[in-house]
Amino acid sequence: MTIRVLLVDDQPLLRTGFRMILEAESDLVVVGEAGDGQQALDQVRALQPDVVLMDIRMPRMDGVEATRRISGPGRDGPAKVLVLTTFDLDEYVVEALRAGASGFLLKDVPAEELVQAIRVVADGAAMLAPSVTRRLLDMYATKLPSGDEAPPQALTVLTEREVEVLRLVAKGLSNAEIAGELFVSETTVKTHVGHVLTKLQLRDRVQAAVYAYESGLVRPGAL
Repeated sequence: MTIRVLLVDDQPLLRTGFRMILEAESDLVVVGEAGDGQQALDQVRALQPDVVLMDIRMPRMDGVEATRRISGPGRDGPAKVLVLTTFDLDEYVVEALRAGASGFLLKDVPAEELVQAIRVVADGAAMLAPSVTRRLLDMYATKLPSGDEAPPQALTVLTEREVEVLRLVAKGLSNAEIAGELFVSETTVKTHVGHVLTKLQLRDRVQAAVYAYESGLVRPGAL
């Protein structure tokens, strides 16, 4: 299957570099480019990409708002958003994840990781390095609940094991690592993760991680 990619960045040189990397892959095709969030919305409607490689800080409309309009709550379009960022813009990444992004990468990511991330996101999964997940949520702990608040009523729809799985997802563990932690098969973990996403009406495990922190299920800094 060919994955259709839209490049969104206000720097033409970066877009050119990303295009060269992606078009060297037989299963990826760059269907268009945009220099700001508004152009991105127009291109998504016109070109129907599978994955949008989205910069955050851009003129007219930033990447967070564009992401919200493409992949936010209630939107079930085919386009998945993979955000590009630098560490000095980390505060925007949390907002982008809340807005519906399926993950993020640093702009200096190696070419092979960029390609793999696009494939992972296109396949319906999420791309978020566990170590960076913890760093981000710890860094912006002041924006998240302290953990003293009662968990939301919505968590009562989960079984005890599903709550346990959600907590481990939020801590950045992969399915294989969760399986080892709980002494179950990886297939069983995938089933539990699917149930969590469905019951809480979340798009992917990235949103599940943010939800766990915002609800107070997992406290920032907890390991």
